[in-house]
Amino acid sequence: MPQFASYDGTKIGYRVLGEGTPLVCLPGGPGRTCNYFGDLGGLSASRQLIMPDTRGTGESEDAADPSSYRCDRLVGDVEALRAHLGLDRADMLGHSAAGNLAILYAAAYPQRIARLVLLTPGLSALGADASEDVWRAALERRSGEAWYPEALAAVDRAEAGDQSAETRRAYMPFYYGRWDDEARAHDEVGFSGRARAVRANFRSEGAFNPASTREAIGQLTAPVLLYGGELDADPAPEALAAATRLFPNATVTVQPGAGHFPWVDDPALFADAVSSFLT
Repeated sequence: MPQFASYDGTKIGYRVLGEGTPLVCLPGGPGRTCNYFGDLGGLSASRQLIMPDTRGTGESEDAADPSSYRCDRLVGDVEALRAHLGLDRADMLGHSAAGNLAILYAAAYPQRIARLVLLTPGLSALGADASEDVWRAALERRSGEAWYPEALAAVDRAEAGDQSAETRRAYMPFYYGRWDDEARAHDEVGFSGRARAVRANFRSEGAFNPASTREAIGQLTAPVLLYGGELDADPAPEALAAATRLFPNATVTVQPGAGHFPWVDDPALFADAVSSFLT
């Protein structure tokens, strides 16, 4: 895996897959390695996917300063990657927690964004997270599933502060359109105890200033696609639609029957929709 030196000398590893116009893909978690992207449902057939590991994870070095794992500080790594690749402007995709990172990057460097895909994104950077009622209603949509009682109990444990691996595994069915063998296998990819420092610092105090970010994003002229799953609760489709209105040039797509990882639930549908937006 190639590496580059970021603004503070930390070596960042990144994976390259496919050929064509580069698409920088920022992995979520926070702290999950880029391997869980796979080939993004076959999107690598039409685009060159550039997938960095967040500092402190995978093939990237640990940071000397743990506060540099904070979401707004990670913007510097994204800009260093763009410069390393020699791109004047970049197509960019931010998934899940890295939706926040992609939003903060676009707010800081709007002139460097060609097109932006916010894929089942975290919306804390915009102060646009769903209300408790909307989130709970989205969870309730899965009540007919056999795994629902156990998964909902795990959600409640997590909300009470239980961040154990066992609890995380128990609530993960909510994140997939189908909780089958393929989903179970995908759920195991990219997690590491090494990333605890990233998870602990990503959302620490000062990471987000929603008012400032909304003002900056209001000046972004690049096309933006907010892409969600019909069955996802984080973000629920309702929250995604509301967030779309914060961007001057944005559209929303909600993939039927999909959860938080739409490229796993229906690879061809996902790849076609995102490729169409990017071209």
